[in-house]
Amino acid sequence: MKDVIIVGVGPAGISAAIYLNQLNKDVLVFGKDLGQLTNHDIVSNFYGLFPIPGQEMILHGIKQAQHLGIQVQMEAVLSIDKIEGGFEVKTTHSIYQSKTVVLATGKNRLPLRVPGFREFKGKGLHQCATCDGFFYKKKKVAIVGSGSYMEQELAVLENYTDDFMIFTEGDSYESDKCMVVKSPIKALKGDTRLRQIETKDGELYDVQGVFVAIGFPTASELALKLGVVMEHSNILVDEHMSTNIKGIFAGGDCIGGKLQIAKSVYDGLKISDGVAKYLRSLK
Repeated sequence: MKDVIIVGVGPAGISAAIYLNQLNKDVLVFGKDLGQLTNHDIVSNFYGLFPIPGQEMILHGIKQAQHLGIQVQMEAVLSIDKIEGGFEVKTTHSIYQSKTVVLATGKNRLPLRVPGFREFKGKGLHQCATCDGFFYKKKKVAIVGSGSYMEQELAVLENYTDDFMIFTEGDSYESDKCMVVKSPIKALKGDTRLRQIETKDGELYDVQGVFVAIGFPTASELALKLGVVMEHSNILVDEHMSTNIKGIFAGGDCIGGKLQIAKSVYDGLKISDGVAKYLRSLK
C-alpha cells in the first residue's frame, strides 16, 4: 500500500509529490493528460523562468519528479473507494491502494456545451451514477459517453433500471444491451425538469434522467462519489488541505481561488504538510 496517490500531474500535484518525496513518503502520481496548462501558448509570469510554453513547463515538472525517483504514470483514474486502512484507486490499467489520496486534476470542465446543460443540472441531469442512480428505479435513462468511464457508470445504473440509451456524441460504440445514438446532442429540453434530448440529426428522445460520463472523471466527480463536501464546483478543504473525508486531500484549481501556477505550487507544499501530519497520526 502506497503512502500517497496523487491524481494530477500539474503544478499542484507534482509539487505535492516532490515535497512528500523529500519527507520520505512512498508516492505514486497519475495523470490522464498534461492538463489545462498545455492550452497556454506561453507562461511568462512564473518566478525564475523565462517565457516557456505551458506544455514544456508541465513536462519539466514531470521529469523533475521522475528524476527524484517518484513514480509518474499516465493512467486515467476511474474511481476511488474507501477500504480498510485507506483507499482503492481504479485506473484504466489496474487497481492500486494507498493510505491517502490527493485530488489535483485542475478545474472542472463543462462536459456538454449545449443549451439546457446548466438549466437542468440536478433536475434530471447528473454526473454521478453512484450518487443519484437510485432516483431512477425502473425509469427511462440516458447516459452520455463512449469509453471505460461511461461503462463503469452504466454498470451502476443497471442496478436500478434496464430502460436506458447510450449517446456517444459522435464516437463509435456498439452495445447489444440497448439503443446507441451516435448523432451529437444539440440541446437538452424540458420544463421544470429535463424531459427530452434533441440530437443534431433532428431527432427527439424522451428521457426521465440523463447521466453524463464523457472522457474520464474530474476531481469534482471523483469527490462527489466519495461524499466530499463541495461548494459550487470547488472542493472544500481546511487549512491542512484536507477534505471532510479523512485521508482525502485536494489542491490547485479544483479548490478554487486564484487560478494561477504560483498558487497551485503553494497548495502542493501545504498538501505535503497536511498529508505528512495525517500519516503520522495513523501510527
